[in-house]
Amino acid sequence: IIDGAAQRAVELESNGLVAEFETLPPMCEDPSLAIELTKILSDGLEKAHKEHGLKTCLRVTPNDLREMSRPPQMRGGSLFERMLETFEGCAKAGGELLSIESTGGKELHDEYLTYCDLNGVIFSQAILGVRDMTFLWTEISKIAKKTGTFAAGDSACGFGNTAMVLAEKKYIPRTFASVVRAISAVRALPAHECGAVGPGKDCAYENVYLKAITGYPMAMEGKSAACAHLSPVGNIAAAYCDTWSNESVQNVKLLAAMAPTCYTEQLIYDCRLMNAATSEGKETARMLRNLMVKSDAIIDPQAFILSPEPVIAISEAIVKADTHYHAAIAAGKTAVKLMRDAQTAGKLRIPEKDALYLDIMDDTLAALPADESKFIDEMMATADTTKFQPKEYGL
Repeated sequence: IIDGAAQRAVELESNGLVAEFETLPPMCEDPSLAIELTKILSDGLEKAHKEHGLKTCLRVTPNDLREMSRPPQMRGGSLFERMLETFEGCAKAGGELLSIESTGGKELHDEYLTYCDLNGVIFSQAILGVRDMTFLWTEISKIAKKTGTFAAGDSACGFGNTAMVLAEKKYIPRTFASVVRAISAVRALPAHECGAVGPGKDCAYENVYLKAITGYPMAMEGKSAACAHLSPVGNIAAAYCDTWSNESVQNVKLLAAMAPTCYTEQLIYDCRLMNAATSEGKETARMLRNLMVKSDAIIDPQAFILSPEPVIAISEAIVKADTHYHAAIAAGKTAVKLMRDAQTAGKLRIPEKDALYLDIMDDTLAALPADESKFIDEMMATADTTKFQPKEYGL
């Protein structure tokens, strides 16, 4: 796989190639498997560099093994230890960027999503998720420092992308999924507060807010990642990318070549266009950016809240808040207002049923207690404690 992708990058005179290795759970349960595969990939990239001068980098993304037990043990135990062993072993074997799609809070969030329970979403992400992210990324950053690698970033894939997929299937309103996406930026931020420096994980569409807040580089994926999942944000995601990505390309034979080789070619041509626009100066680069935004933003609220003006407004609301809890509320309120104003101005098309949720979410957010401890007490009174262990989140 890596030889084919690297060879095509050389043939197309690519400026560089970042390969990502997302492990499968058995590869972390037995870390030696992930470490061996990382070495194979690293050696393949190093070979392309030595023989052809191709600039390369390898990202490793171990699984969050903790979710494999129920209720999950988040701060200790054999699954957690094996996950950290995978991180360190892969870093020493050639992995240069360390990432994860962490799952803290997901054991409750999935059900809250299906019921469009905004209180539950905030509890799962801004209370449980934030606490877990702070704990987990402190550990990952220690490993990065120890091994001379880079703590890159997390992805709220199991939160924001799950909402996006459910909305695509019309199981939940697109407006609700849009607010979930804005709130996911609050959950993701502690990775950077604890040492992550980017480029952020590609499937983290919340990276647009993180880039506005931190200034760190971000990997993004969109239309060229349709092999992994469908989305309504295929073009607009490219407006922000520092590296352009796909993921989960199966190693199957297509007419042209093996799929990873073909998808590498697609990325390279996308990047050629973006780099050509950049080389023509800021005005041309911004024109391409604006076209990418315009082609998506009016069609779907999930794309709209990823457009530049909403990104800046939501990011400002997050930064101005004094706690992650208040930041989640502020992000939600700002997203709702922006969608409503854009719909009124004819700048955003929202299906009638989905638009009804704007008022519902407005009322829900307005009713939330100002005091975080009071909110936690209220949520703990109804949360299913058979599904999560409060002590694992410091509660």
